[in-house]
Amino acid sequence: MELFKIGFLTITTFDLLDIIIVSTLIYYLYRALKNTVAVQILFGMVIIIALQFITEASNFRSLNWILRTISDVWLLAFVILFQPELRKLLLIITRNPVFRLFVKPKISESLDEVIDAVKELSAKHIGALIVFMRSQNVQMTIDTGIPMQAAISKELLMSIFNTKSPLHDGAVIINNDIILAARCVLPLTSATKYGNKNLGTRHRAALGLSEQVDTLVLIVSEETGGISLADGGELILNIPDEQLFSIISSKLIDA
Repeated sequence: MELFKIGFLTITTFDLLDIIIVSTLIYYLYRALKNTVAVQILFGMVIIIALQFITEASNFRSLNWILRTISDVWLLAFVILFQPELRKLLLIITRNPVFRLFVKPKISESLDEVIDAVKELSAKHIGALIVFMRSQNVQMTIDTGIPMQAAISKELLMSIFNTKSPLHDGAVIINNDIILAARCVLPLTSATKYGNKNLGTRHRAALGLSEQVDTLVLIVSEETGGISLADGGELILNIPDEQLFSIISSKLIDA
């Protein structure tokens, strides 16, 4: 249905809907990238697309062809140069409540086993990294470790993170009630501080994975025995024992 005309352009209901959808996508893309260098490239792309539209409407064929070619190269460069920012954007999308309707993690009594093990590891100042999978596959991370496919138990987790165990270095990956792999290598974040706290290797690894993939990562500090969580590039530090179950279960169910 035709709504109105602007010069030689006829605006229909579908055109208006199209503009609203594109504007919304650009807004959320900008909001996700606004504190990064990538946003400058995004502005450049928007300007080129606008000029491309104007030259096409004005029938400047040569100029329009040049702008189309530049926009194709620009888009490819954007994807290659700003993979971390794009991963962050995808992470935001997968955490949307609508997306969560299709992918829901299972919470069971096995979480009690994990909590009991973590409390004991904390009391003994034994370092640990435990990754809870959520909506995204972490197969590349799993492939860096030793496959296990074992049922979760406190005793098994204590054995894995025992300092004399060959599996204690690295992270354990958990999916529902199963330990998929141990001794997995996690990507380190580029940040060395979080607030006023200097980050050790375990915290940097947990933060690094949570920045890239939709996971919840539990950290036990070897130095202090403190228990922390990394979620979406954010850290919750020094969680009290009595709050651990409620915080983890709420994040796995509601995230």
